[in-house]
Amino acid sequence: MRLALAGDTMLGRGVAERIETEGPNSLFATELVAAVHEADLCVLNLECCISERGAPAPGKVFHFRAPAASAEALARLGVDCVTLANNHALDFGPNALLDTFAHLESAGIQWVGAGADPDEARNPAVLEAGGYRLGVIAATDHPADYAAAPGRPGVAFADLCRRNIPDWLPEAIQGLDADAILVSPHWGPNMLAEPVSHVRTAAGALMEVGATLIAGHSAHLFHGLGRRVLYDVGDFLDDYAVDRRLRNDLGLLFLLDLDGDWLEAIPLKLEFAHTRLADGDDAAWVRRRFREACAAFGTEVAEEDGRLVARWR
Repeated sequence: MRLALAGDTMLGRGVAERIETEGPNSLFATELVAAVHEADLCVLNLECCISERGAPAPGKVFHFRAPAASAEALARLGVDCVTLANNHALDFGPNALLDTFAHLESAGIQWVGAGADPDEARNPAVLEAGGYRLGVIAATDHPADYAAAPGRPGVAFADLCRRNIPDWLPEAIQGLDADAILVSPHWGPNMLAEPVSHVRTAAGALMEVGATLIAGHSAHLFHGLGRRVLYDVGDFLDDYAVDRRLRNDLGLLFLLDLDGDWLEAIPLKLEFAHTRLADGDDAAWVRRRFREACAAFGTEVAEEDGRLVARWR
């Protein structure tokens, strides 16, 4: 059983313009789509709403809203489930979030981490392929005012800076009937190349209560791999300004063997509103950076046929 994991996927602004002018099939290079299709299941973080409604949330600098056709792009890529527990799901208000659910459902894509009320936002998803059941749970540690409340749609908020993780997370994990459980938190600050202390502490707590695998996001940069933890899977598609030092225009697609312990990481190049496989100096930078980031957690990384290989358990 192979799982594809991709990071923050933002389909608004310049990406939305590309969808409107060149169509939803223009976002991902053919060879990238083929790589995702090597997996039995695919999960990514959708960092926008999908809607034609709503107004920009006050007090925020960035607002991300994608057109309805973006759900078709995700379906073509092979996405089975998206996480919506993040700081952009409510950028255009609750009605736009409700529209997001409808567009994803129409495309045959499940979602976790947001809902019409707290119970629905915290509900796990169970993905099935070949008789294998993967439970998926999502939460975000920011912003608190996007949290779902009784009668108010929102995200699954979890204050992960506390000494103990919120009770609902262990309850959700331990209540799942699945062969493996993926927890996908949107945690920590942007543009840091390694996880902060509260992220490391929360990862340990989630593993203690039964998470099989943790795959975080939020930093816009990929982090290293520890035992059963991808601290940040980085960005996957966007129109963001590029920091030439931190190279947020370079990323990774992760393919994990859930029956075993192997992980493959494929270097990516994030162009403006288009993602393809990285090559040349870009691919070399990704390989070097991932090895260094993993070494900090005692994880050895090898290379096979241009892909990075490591043990994730």
